[in-house]
Amino acid sequence: MESVFLSLSLSLVFIVAGWGNKTGMVLATYHRTCKLVHRAVDCNRRWQGTVPEDLPADIEVLFLDHNTIRTLKNTSLRQYQNLETLSLRENRLELIEPGAFLGSRDLKNLFLADNTLFTNYSVTAAALRSLQTLRKLDLSGNHLTEDMVTTMLCNLSSLESLSLARNIIMRLDSSVFESLSQLQELNLEKNYIYEIEGGTFEGLQGLKMLNLAYNYIPCIVEFGLTQLKMLNASNNIIEWFLAVEVDAVFELETLDLSHNRLLFFPLLPRQSKLRSLLLRDNEMSFYRKLPNATSLMDVTVQFLLIEGNTTNVTTLSLWEEVSLSNLSSLNFLDMSQNQIRYLPDGFLGRMTSLSHLKLNQNCLETLHIQEREPLGMLTDLDLSQNQLSELHVDLGSEGTLPNLRLFNLSANRLQRVPPNIFTHTEITTVDLSHNHIDLCPQQANANGAEYPICIDLRNVTSLRKLYLAGCGLEMVASNTFSGTSLTHLDLSNNQRALARGLQPLKDIALMLQVLSLRNTGLSSTMEDIDFSGFQNLVSLDLSENSLTSFPESLSGLKLHTLDLRRNRLPSLPQHSMQKQLGRSLSVLYLSQNPFDCCKLEWWDFLHSLRTVRVVDRGQVTCNYSSNIINTVGLPESVLQSCRAPGRNYSQCGAGCPALSMIWGACHKHTAKGSIKSLLYL
Repeated sequence: MESVFLSLSLSLVFIVAGWGNKTGMVLATYHRTCKLVHRAVDCNRRWQGTVPEDLPADIEVLFLDHNTIRTLKNTSLRQYQNLETLSLRENRLELIEPGAFLGSRDLKNLFLADNTLFTNYSVTAAALRSLQTLRKLDLSGNHLTEDMVTTMLCNLSSLESLSLARNIIMRLDSSVFESLSQLQELNLEKNYIYEIEGGTFEGLQGLKMLNLAYNYIPCIVEFGLTQLKMLNASNNIIEWFLAVEVDAVFELETLDLSHNRLLFFPLLPRQSKLRSLLLRDNEMSFYRKLPNATSLMDVTVQFLLIEGNTTNVTTLSLWEEVSLSNLSSLNFLDMSQNQIRYLPDGFLGRMTSLSHLKLNQNCLETLHIQEREPLGMLTDLDLSQNQLSELHVDLGSEGTLPNLRLFNLSANRLQRVPPNIFTHTEITTVDLSHNHIDLCPQQANANGAEYPICIDLRNVTSLRKLYLAGCGLEMVASNTFSGTSLTHLDLSNNQRALARGLQPLKDIALMLQVLSLRNTGLSSTMEDIDFSGFQNLVSLDLSENSLTSFPESLSGLKLHTLDLRRNRLPSLPQHSMQKQLGRSLSVLYLSQNPFDCCKLEWWDFLHSLRTVRVVDRGQVTCNYSSNIINTVGLPESVLQSCRAPGRNYSQCGAGCPALSMIWGACHKHTAKGSIKSLLYL
């Protein structure tokens, strides 16, 4: 994704939208092949082999994307002397003649992506050199090498934004961009860059955004671009990132090193304005527990740096170097999908502005959030898919995480959690799925452990969404959720949680909007399976249970989505769909139920509603004489058998006698085809 150049497309939209009459309305007219909006012309996808010659002479914007133009001739733009923006993306452009832009000297934006300009690059370069006011240039996807690029960029000193994405550039040196003193945005993603010589970007004093994503860069050392605000070096093979050791303030705000091979936490500038640090999908860890390391300060690493005939060995004390970086402005830190087993003491304490922390998919076994670590700004914490068995949080009088909103602890091995961890928070969403935990009130741990093995959610008034799938919950007590304001609750795959029915949900029934009770052991024989109190429910998952009849209490709900898959339902009551449920329902799942092929009146009625979409319609089957048949296009022989007089109705259900009466009344007077039509009215 060419993220650096997203702003270019947006700016063009505003250029066109801003033109119009004095009332602000854009008046579009039509040329024989193009659309004209004031001084902007859209000729995209018109199979144009040349630039149209009969457009208004005063046009300022011309789009010719997705056409078949091979050559931009000296005379192609001669009459359009006010042209400021020209787009020729995805043509067959091989050549731009040297005088093509002589009549359009005010051209500021030129987009030439996805052509074949490599074939005549030196001639095209001569044409580009006449554009003394060019600000934005897109040469993406033109099969250009670094030597071709050097030639084509010569003397384009006015450029502010340049895209060279999706070419075949392999090496960069200082000669490539030496004339681009005004450049602010540079996109080099999706090339084959494996080497960047020192000083390549030093002449670009105004460079703010640099995109090096999707290349083959093995490391970034001596990073010293103090003026840079955004660096995207994701999806390379970077093993380490080392900033130059100076006390200068770096303007860097966003650093993306995700999807690389980082072995260590990057050595960041000592002084920066870093707000987003993205380190997802690397091989990072901390190394305090290395053999023969008596203290954290003993853990060192040596970097062998080879440049030309010069070899330098740099020895760094890992934690000392990391701790010297000023991360007080950091807002977003993503270290997910690494090999982190622990966080060094004080690691989070320096991130006083941190609001989003992602540590999911690591190897964390324990985590201790200390009271002295000022995480008061943290709103989103993701610790899912680790190996956490214990979570320690020092709870002060005001709480350690007072602004926490989203907390994801799913897929760990939690056995002990501070029971009042959410007492002093503004928590709205908690995911504890796939941990072996219980909910208070339950009997406290008898062995006198520091924390009971249950989590107390009562009276957490801010809580809105709670996910407890696959926690092995024992019977949930009747007041477990009292004092909360839950709108979303997932109790899936807890077969004993609702052994007494829906009584534990009564306190929150009127607030719930989304409820998942998949595989919770619900059966039609339970005494309490009354949903009538859940009047605000819009989505309900009852799949993978043992329901043998449709709960009548659902008929009065305003559900939008209902999942009944993998139950034991022989049919659905048609009258339920004639009530409120039928008027509100839009999405329904029904497959893997033992429906009776001779009791499908409800199935036809569902189709007649035309407002309910049975998502798994093609997988819905029914049983007929011990055979499983798809309900879509039932064989005529089955339909005839269900209608036939003298049919053994125990095999086809109570619907067959009614069918037989219709057959008996009509078979003497009505053709066979008409009978079928009558039966499906």
